[in-house]
Amino acid sequence: MPQRWVDEHLAGCPACRGWADAAAEVTRRARLVPAQPVPDVTAAVLALLPAAPSRRRRHGWDAGLRLALLAVGAGQLAVSVPALAGGMTGMAAPVHLTHETGAWNLGLAACFLVVAVLPRLAAGALPFLLSFTAVLSWVTLGDLRAGQVHADRAVAHLLLLGGAVLVSALALRHRAPRSGPGEASRPWSDRLAARRRPDPGRTATGPVGVAADWPRDATATAGERRAA
Repeated sequence: MPQRWVDEHLAGCPACRGWADAAAEVTRRARLVPAQPVPDVTAAVLALLPAAPSRRRRHGWDAGLRLALLAVGAGQLAVSVPALAGGMTGMAAPVHLTHETGAWNLGLAACFLVVAVLPRLAAGALPFLLSFTAVLSWVTLGDLRAGQVHADRAVAHLLLLGGAVLVSALALRHRAPRSGPGEASRPWSDRLAARRRPDPGRTATGPVGVAADWPRDATATAGERRAA
């Protein structure tokens, strides 16, 4: 509602003008009331917080996980080289399947090595890595029961399983902090709406759609009109 309409209504309505004056007076008195002293509970709150792990211990864990992931990546790379280097002539179906398997293993090795060097990228690799590991583990167990795969071939997949566990651990240790208490549990639509919502102090509306701070402005206008 435009401020001009409010001013015109207050000028011709003594009841509303009296209400606006009373609201402004209540607001003024509330602002002038001294704040009651409150106890300082900072020390008590800080004492209840869990102790943060030492920086040296955290770095030690990170270094161990990254070194282990480097070793897994090197092992995965060693698995991929024979499949890519062998059978380069004659692109028969089994040969191409071997090359395709080698390419997958090489991609996994690259994923492990890159995450070991840049652990902040671990979370981005998890969707592909965990889904691939889950599906491959499921079909491998089925093939083992059916006798369609050799045990030594199945054991080679333990590199993938170990790498997925290490990448998951690094992703948890390098996850971004939450923006506030309970923020992560809120629906994403609510969080998005909260970011887009303007300042509530300037857009809050009353029953008739008037800005929340209009009594103060309207009263000042009425007072200025009476003074004039």
